[in-house]
Amino acid sequence: MRVPILRQRSFLIASIQSAVSDSDMVQLQDELPKMVKKTRASGVVVDVTALDVMDSFASRSLRAIAHMVKLCGAETVIVGIQPEVAFAMVQLGMTLQGIATALDLDEGLEFLECRTRGGPKDGL
Repeated sequence: MRVPILRQRSFLIASIQSAVSDSDMVQLQDELPKMVKKTRASGVVVDVTALDVMDSFASRSLRAIAHMVKLCGAETVIVGIQPEVAFAMVQLGMTLQGIATALDLDEGLEFLECRTRGGPKDGL
């Protein structure tokens, strides 16, 4: 299943709507930096609200996406990590260290607004 990428103002929103395969994550990893460059987006939201499980490959892929997007000149925020998923990630030692996270899409967009419009740099 392909992950849809939508544009809202100067931001891109990638909404993972169900469990995704490793090849879907690789495709998203390939597409997002290209879309950032093509649309001149200043920020990317990756919404993982629908995921009830996150394996180590998905976690590494999200970190890679955030780093690639940063190299393209945009900010990234991961939103919607479910409490059970966060618990499992911590138990397994998987982190998103150095990557901004937010509770939901609204907070993620607010974070990007602050980061890209010269607002506070400490995050949410």
